[in-house]
Amino acid sequence: MTGRVGLLAVLVATACCSKSDVKSSGSGGSSAEPVVARPSFTVFALAEVRGQLGPCGCTSDPLGDLSRTAKLVLDARAAGPALFVDAGSLLYSKSPVPAHLDAQEELKADLLIKTYGEELAVGALGLGPADLAKGPDHTRVPRQAVNAPPGISTSPPALITSGGTQVGVFGVIANGTLAGVAVSDPVAAGKSAVADLRRRGARIIIGLVQASSKKDAAQLAREIGDVDLAIAGLGINAPEPDRVEIEAQKLGSGWLVVPGNRGQVLSRIDVTVRSDGPLVDAIGSGAAMVKIVTIERQLAAIDADLAKFAADQTADPAFVAQKQAERRELAERREQLKAHPLNVPATGSYFTLEQIRINKTLACAKSVHDRVTEFYRAAGGANVKAAAKLAVPVAGRGAASYVGAAACDDCHSDAVEFWNKTRHTHAWQTLVERGQQYDYDCIGCHATGWDKPGGSNLASLADETRTSLRDVQCETCHGPGSIHVAKGGEERPPALQRGPAQDLCATQCHTKEHSDTFHLESYLRDVVGPGHGEALRKKLGDGPTGSQLRKAALDKAGRTLGAGCAR
Repeated sequence: MTGRVGLLAVLVATACCSKSDVKSSGSGGSSAEPVVARPSFTVFALAEVRGQLGPCGCTSDPLGDLSRTAKLVLDARAAGPALFVDAGSLLYSKSPVPAHLDAQEELKADLLIKTYGEELAVGALGLGPADLAKGPDHTRVPRQAVNAPPGISTSPPALITSGGTQVGVFGVIANGTLAGVAVSDPVAAGKSAVADLRRRGARIIIGLVQASSKKDAAQLAREIGDVDLAIAGLGINAPEPDRVEIEAQKLGSGWLVVPGNRGQVLSRIDVTVRSDGPLVDAIGSGAAMVKIVTIERQLAAIDADLAKFAADQTADPAFVAQKQAERRELAERREQLKAHPLNVPATGSYFTLEQIRINKTLACAKSVHDRVTEFYRAAGGANVKAAAKLAVPVAGRGAASYVGAAACDDCHSDAVEFWNKTRHTHAWQTLVERGQQYDYDCIGCHATGWDKPGGSNLASLADETRTSLRDVQCETCHGPGSIHVAKGGEERPPALQRGPAQDLCATQCHTKEHSDTFHLESYLRDVVGPGHGEALRKKLGDGPTGSQLRKAALDKAGRTLGAGCAR
C-alpha cells in the first residue's frame, strides 16, 4: 500500500543520511552483488516551487524554505556526489502576475534563479505553467523541454556525470499542460531524447515531466519508455505535504516521483549503480519508518476489534481467525521492516526515496538566508515606492470609512482594553520582526480595512504619520465606523455589525494555509470576555482556547529554529 507523508513523517528527515552506511540487507546468496557502503550518487528533486522563498510562518509547522533546501543539498554534496533537478513551475506565484505584485515577483524570480545557479547548482530545470506567467521571454534561463514551442529558450537533453555514472536528463510537457500554448508530440520528442541520451552513454535517465495530473504524468512517462526516474510537476494538482507519496510509483522498468508543491517537501533519491538492469526500489530507512507507523496504527485497530470479539459470544469464529491471521501478517511485516529497512536486491541497481519535509528545525544556508532577507528589504522598498502614487479607495457617498481603534476607545474603553490584550494588536509587529511588513503576500491579514473603500493600502500603512489602521482592530470584525463615531454612537449604520459574520475568520485570514489550528469556538474564547462579548464568552463555556490549541501544535512541531536561521 502506498503511504503518504503525514505529521509523523518529520522523522524521515532525520533518517536521510543514515541509510548510506548500511553494509548488508535484503536477499543474498552466492551470486549476489555486494552491497556498497554509500550510494553512487544522490538526486534531489523539486517541482512547482511557484516563487516560494519561505513559508509565511503563521502555521505551527511552516514548510518550504529555500535556504533550508540549499543547506540540505550543500551538505549532501560535501559528503558525496549529488545532482539537483527541478521539473519546472519555479518562478511566479500567480499567473498572470497582478500589476501591484510585479516588482516583488520579478525580484523573487531573480533570487530563485541566482540560488539555483550558485548554491543549488541545478543540473536541469524543466518548464511549467508558473514559469510563463510573464511570457516566454521571462523564463530567464534555458529550460529542459524537448517539445516546447518556438520562442521559448531550451537546452538539449543533458548528460551529467555524477559519482562516475553518466546520468541523462530531459524535460517534456504533456499536451494541454500550458494553457494557450501548443507543444509538439510529447511521446515522440521524449522517445527521441531517451534514444539520444542512451547513444551518448547514459546509464540512468531522469525525465522531468510536466502534466496536469499524476495519472497523465505516469501515462506519458510510460509511453515514452526507458525512463529510470520520472520527476513530475503537476501544476495546481501538485500535492500538499500530507498527500505526498512516500513511495515511488512503478512505471514498467522505471519509477515516478512527485515532490511536494511550493518547496515544502524535497525528494531525495539515493541511487546505487551496480550491474545492468532496471532500478529497484529498496525502500530505505525513511520510508520504512513511516510504513512501520502505519502498520502499528493498523495493529492497534485490529487489537481493538479482537478485544470486542473476545467479549462477544456471538462473534463468528471464522471471521475472528481471519482477523488474527491478518494481525500476524502485519506484525511480521513490521518486524521485517525493522530488521531490514534497506531491502537490497541480489543483483542490479537500486534506489531509496526520502520525502523530506522542509520545516523550521532544519538548518539554513547563510548565503541564501541573507539573500532572502535582502529580498524582503528590497521588495518592500519597491512595493512602497510603487504604491506611493496610489490613493486609498474612497468610500462612496454616504458610506462609512475606517477610523481606527482609538476612535472606538472613547465610548468602548472596556472592549478596547480587552482587545488590546489579544495577539491581534501585535499583528503588524510580527511582520516587522520578519522584515515583511511591506510584503503583499502577508500584509492584508495584519492591518485593518486592507484595500477596502475608506480603509488602508500600502502607501497609508507605510506612512509613519498614518499608522492608525496597522494591526487587526475593532473594524476588522465590526465594519467601518466613521458614521457611528460622527453621530456620537447614537445610531448603528448598516455597515457596522455587532459581531462578525460566522465565516469571516475562516475565509479571510484563518485559512488552512495560514492557521492550521483554527477552530472558531476555541478561538472566540480568546477574543471575547469582560467588556467585549462577555455574554458570548459565558455561552461558549469551558473548553480549549485558540491559544491552547496553538501552543500544543507548536510544542508538537518543535519551537527551535534550525542553525543559522532567523525565520
